[in-house]
Amino acid sequence: MEGLAKLLENNQAWAEGIVAEDADFFRRLSQHQSPEYLWIGCSDSRMPATQLVGLDPGEMFVHRNVANVVVHTDLNCLSVMQYAVDVLRVKHIIVCGHYGCGGVMAALRKMKLGLIDNWLRHVQDVLARHEAVLAAIESEEERIERLCELNVIEQVVNVCQTTVVQNAWERGHKLAVHGLIYGLSDGLLRELNIRVTNQEEAGPAWKQAITSLSSK
Repeated sequence: MEGLAKLLENNQAWAEGIVAEDADFFRRLSQHQSPEYLWIGCSDSRMPATQLVGLDPGEMFVHRNVANVVVHTDLNCLSVMQYAVDVLRVKHIIVCGHYGCGGVMAALRKMKLGLIDNWLRHVQDVLARHEAVLAAIESEEERIERLCELNVIEQVVNVCQTTVVQNAWERGHKLAVHGLIYGLSDGLLRELNIRVTNQEEAGPAWKQAITSLSSK
């Protein structure tokens, strides 16, 4: 197919490499998936979710959107979460942002990009909530990095407030929600000191994560 020849060649080489190491890999994979993790990350092409954590196909369920936002009216994201939690029985939900996020940058600068401006309003809500803290940071680059971190923390709380997660906790499902951020310049993931395993932990975990950022 015109324009896709290189991708198809790469795919064939990748599949042959997998089979050379494990001849039964694709047969097993085709029969079921049992991931322990749901990854909610940014659509940025520099963030290959399973690749950067060294997991194989079938080991992580993935949802990605611009600026890793979790919105209670986004049926796409909620459907992914519901399937991951209720059907696949994942044990961990990871919200992962990244430094240098173009969506976060656009929200901070109040850029006009078209339809996506409506989506980035959610990041601007995070900006408004932490406006005083961000205004005190002189460097724009540092403000963008801090907003990237704050956005992850706020989206973790949003995950915890969904009916999907609340209902799972009420049923006794052992489920932890985490916040991570990825460095494009070094390829490393960093924890943002927020981990929530029940509804009562959400508020204190949010406060601890925000306090930890302010002390950096």
